[in-house]
Amino acid sequence: MIVAKDTVVQLHYTLKDADGKQIESTAGHDPIVYLQGHNNMIPGFEKAVEGKQAGDKLEITVTPENGYGHRVEGSVQRVPVKHLQGSKKWSKGMVASVHTDQGERQVTIVKVGRFMADVDTNHPFAGKTLHFDVEILDVRAATAEELDHGHAHGVGGHQH
Repeated sequence: MIVAKDTVVQLHYTLKDADGKQIESTAGHDPIVYLQGHNNMIPGFEKAVEGKQAGDKLEITVTPENGYGHRVEGSVQRVPVKHLQGSKKWSKGMVASVHTDQGERQVTIVKVGRFMADVDTNHPFAGKTLHFDVEILDVRAATAEELDHGHAHGVGGHQH
């Protein structure tokens, strides 16, 4: 089966920055699983794996336009520390998750006080060209429940 809209894709990836420095990787961990064509991955990534199949290995370069967008200067907001998720103690430069009206977002701590924190609301990878090394492990048709929920279920996917 090939990767197409409404298929569930299982893969391993290593993400590197423009200098070739590894940012993150699934190596040594469970692979990720996502529902293709439902905005579960950045657009440039989904476009690059479209038409591929299990066993394929590929290198993908995603520009900011097809990734997390360009940085928007002046995107600093003050939020209560109690709304930051991902750590118990915060310091400048750390990445936190915050629940917003648009869903969960990643923010970067600019300054933190006892009760409030200034956060940069740009995604940490905004403005960056990203390089992925990808190995597609499996491709299958999505279940009706996965299509209804808009994401893949099971190990590496969404857990209900």
